[in-house]
Amino acid sequence: MRLRSLVAAVAATALGVSLAACGGGDSGSDGGSGGDQTLTYWASNQGTSLDNDKQVLTPVLEQFTKDTGIKVNLEVIGWNDLQTRIQTAITSGQAPDVVNIGNTWAASLQATGAFLPFDNDAMTAIGGKDKFVPTALATGGKAGEDVTSVPLYGLAYGLYYNKAMFAAAGLQPPKTWEEMVSAAQKLTNPAKNQWGMALAAGSYTENVHFAFINAAQNKADWFDASGKPTFTGDGNVQGVLRYLDLMQKDKVANPSNAQYDNGTKSVNDFATKKVAMVINQNNADSSIVANGMKAGEYGVVPFPAPAGGEPVASHVAGINLSVFKNTKHKDSALKFVKYMTDAQTQTTLGKPFSSLPVLKDAKPVFTTDAAEAAIFQDIYNTKSKPLPLVPAEDQFESTVGKAMNGLFAKIATGGTVSADEVRAALKTAEDQVAAGN
Repeated sequence: MRLRSLVAAVAATALGVSLAACGGGDSGSDGGSGGDQTLTYWASNQGTSLDNDKQVLTPVLEQFTKDTGIKVNLEVIGWNDLQTRIQTAITSGQAPDVVNIGNTWAASLQATGAFLPFDNDAMTAIGGKDKFVPTALATGGKAGEDVTSVPLYGLAYGLYYNKAMFAAAGLQPPKTWEEMVSAAQKLTNPAKNQWGMALAAGSYTENVHFAFINAAQNKADWFDASGKPTFTGDGNVQGVLRYLDLMQKDKVANPSNAQYDNGTKSVNDFATKKVAMVINQNNADSSIVANGMKAGEYGVVPFPAPAGGEPVASHVAGINLSVFKNTKHKDSALKFVKYMTDAQTQTTLGKPFSSLPVLKDAKPVFTTDAAEAAIFQDIYNTKSKPLPLVPAEDQFESTVGKAMNGLFAKIATGGTVSADEVRAALKTAEDQVAAGN
């Protein structure tokens, strides 16, 4: 079941299946002080494995129990299963108290009505909205409504570059799109299988992220104020074409990148020095180093906009926390959310999970490189924009992202893609989304 189907599903549950079963604890009502209560917490996989997450989180949760007397029943769920598990929990009523969500799901899940709104009282209970980075908190739900999720782990895209390659070519880190393309062209030599950039051009999730970012640099939106899709606007079309042209017109990316169905493959090409640049999120550091590239061999700058464009370098990526509305332990669940989003816990988890802090004035600890840390935190705080905060966001991701997969595949096999063809592909995606709402 897609997220867009959940509004109708939850309406059906109001007539039949009760959501009153939400909440993993079975030790009685929430008395506020904890007692022998047990919260159930579904955590998304952030580390190298599900077991690694358990090892990282267990002492953190044990400290929460020590501080409050509230026990936490932890289940770590892989990304391939998490969305389905949440959907099933909403419709069946067999739900945890607190759950991680991908922050791009926030508006879709908010529309189901199954999650606790963080109104003034709830927000005060977790420490107040002013503690969060504003762009991070903005991912929590539809604008103008009380959010139903709050930020937990932050991520942002950056442009990684090989310092030695740039120095050998007499190049400076690019500050504009035009400088990035020029540098990539100088560092591309197909005869030696050397390329200026690597793209995850077969990953619909990566592709839609860059469709969004490039369109935002053009001051374009994918939905209007009423939530209607507006995919075929000139700014969107030109933004997508600009990104496709890295392989098509600029010829700085290997056509074989059209088969790269996840970001790890392009990061590995960068780490093994087959390419000079890659665009990835800050948690790519661990993969880069694991593949043999030393931390001092690469630098990072914001993903550049064209000269005169909006300085949007990333979408606001990351993980949010939500509380199921019908939890039996609301006060305890809010205490848990407060604990997970306090400064000390953020610092404790920031290193093993390679995340950016979601709190104002907090310092990132995912790297020991102070310059890199500052760059990524600035991107996250000031150069990021949330993906569309509409219930159909999940359909935007799948339709536009998969359309771009097809366009890249055509380019990779020797075809050319015009602006009109981009517009036609986006029109098909727009029609699919409109038909589903």
